[in-house]
Amino acid sequence: MQKKPFVTKEKLEQINRAFPTPYHLYDEAGIRRTARSLLAAFSWHENYREHYAVKACPNPFILEILKEEGCGVDCASMAELKLAHACGFEGEQIMFSSNETPAEEYEYARTLGAIINLDDITHIPFLAEHGGIPKRICLRYNPGGAFHVSPTCMGEPGTSKYGMTREQIFEAVRQLRALGAEEFALHAFLASNALDNAYYAANARVLFELAADVHRELGVPFFMVNLSGGVGIPYRPDEAMPDIALIGREVERTFEEVMVPAGLWDTRISTELGRFMTGPHGLLITKAVHEKHIYKEYIGVDACAANLMRPAMYGAYHHITVMGKEDAPCDHMYDVVGSLCENNDKFAIDRMLPKIDMGDILAIHDTGAHGFAMGYNYNGRLRSAEVLLNEDGSFRLIRRAETLSDYFATLCFDPEDPLCAALSHAAD
Repeated sequence: MQKKPFVTKEKLEQINRAFPTPYHLYDEAGIRRTARSLLAAFSWHENYREHYAVKACPNPFILEILKEEGCGVDCASMAELKLAHACGFEGEQIMFSSNETPAEEYEYARTLGAIINLDDITHIPFLAEHGGIPKRICLRYNPGGAFHVSPTCMGEPGTSKYGMTREQIFEAVRQLRALGAEEFALHAFLASNALDNAYYAANARVLFELAADVHRELGVPFFMVNLSGGVGIPYRPDEAMPDIALIGREVERTFEEVMVPAGLWDTRISTELGRFMTGPHGLLITKAVHEKHIYKEYIGVDACAANLMRPAMYGAYHHITVMGKEDAPCDHMYDVVGSLCENNDKFAIDRMLPKIDMGDILAIHDTGAHGFAMGYNYNGRLRSAEVLLNEDGSFRLIRRAETLSDYFATLCFDPEDPLCAALSHAAD
């Protein structure tokens, strides 16, 4: 079974003449379709908002597309806050969900009017000192143990570093109310890349029931419940995409069962999806540059784990299309590898593919989230460009490739130092 790329070989050859491989390519039309399907699925709630997880694809051109589609953003660092602000997001369009947060980040988030999502009860006095306690604030919940949907274990919150216990949530509300907070929100992330359509409603029930209990015992209003992320995408070709319309209906049913009877019918529902929104709409475009025949058959490409870390870090599967050979038999077994001095720098292991010739273009699927974003510079490998395929079929550069001058720039901080001159010369 094969996946179909959103771009043709002929179009890639055209792009390659302008921007050499490797690069990440994003599909504007696909991103807009997904955003619209999500907003339609939750249109039953008039105050619904998607806070796109900036960490998934921190590019302002992608954020602007999502802003045009009515999305907000979820940020986790100073850089992400600055990026969101530069793109015109403001106030409660911005969620700030961080952990082990530096003082200056809380302070800046407060100047933007972002919704602060507190990860831990010990952050309360820290936030009070650095930025101040807002009138409206969100608390991150960790129920502990294992999170089950039907007979399946979807996640292990008990081993996660994020969020507060149930008892801490109640105590945090008491402390924050004493410090001037008036309205509250809840947030929880209980599973990653869930393909089970039942996941989101089960996650919602955990949060809705906690909100109802806190409201009943402490009498505080809730302005929002943020269901966070976790809705997955089918990395493997035999997997099915979650049915977001069905998911929306199931969350609505759960809301009607729990929130409405608790008197919390006007509480905003938010989501914080990253992978689901942009993951399927990105490809890492690379080229076969070497072949090796030893104990296994290897195809070396001009991309490496520095461009896409997930296979090396998690053993994650990413489908590969050999462009122009989509209908050829997959009768050759290869390891598709990059150039890092690490043996886990492999995009595929024992993968059945068509015969690959040097110069063939390979499209590595589902890199639109946690692809470029997780890049790094090990071995001095440089980060790739990012290119946007526009709805009309044209394309544009939305991030240039890193250069050696960029790589050396943080070392050249004293222009009088002879080493700086030598590095500048080396970059040339």
